[in-house]
Amino acid sequence: MKVSGTISAILKGKKSEVWTIHPDATVFEAIKLMAEKNIGAVLVTENNRLVGVISERDYTRKVMLKGKTSRETKVREIFTTAPLTISPNDSVDEAMREMSTNRVRHLPVVEGESIVGIVSIGDLVNWTITAQDVAIDQLQNYIHGNPA
Repeated sequence: MKVSGTISAILKGKKSEVWTIHPDATVFEAIKLMAEKNIGAVLVTENNRLVGVISERDYTRKVMLKGKTSRETKVREIFTTAPLTISPNDSVDEAMREMSTNRVRHLPVVEGESIVGIVSIGDLVNWTITAQDVAIDQLQNYIHGNPA
């Protein structure tokens, strides 16, 4: 089933805050921010420009498993550079395809040079479930002769 909708529609339903961190911050600071905000990734910015993404996955694979310490390791040492991005006008289907193909769980949403948000795989799954529920309700109403 193809799910219609754009990334901008998902962003409208989310809190508008986008959390960022500088590449010279420590990984500990990044993980602390993720824990405080209950998020799985933080955008890495320098001079108000998106330069990458650091995620819990980056931490576990590039710090913890390699015996480094989060208090001494800098974000710049482990973050994902040149992250995939999407536009607010891109469809939910396109975003899901990008995430699946590239095996990422977070996509920064950019418009030109401006960061307008971030979407997670969880955001897309919730949107899809809601869209399917609405479609099912509409079909059931149609079948039962109750036009909406």
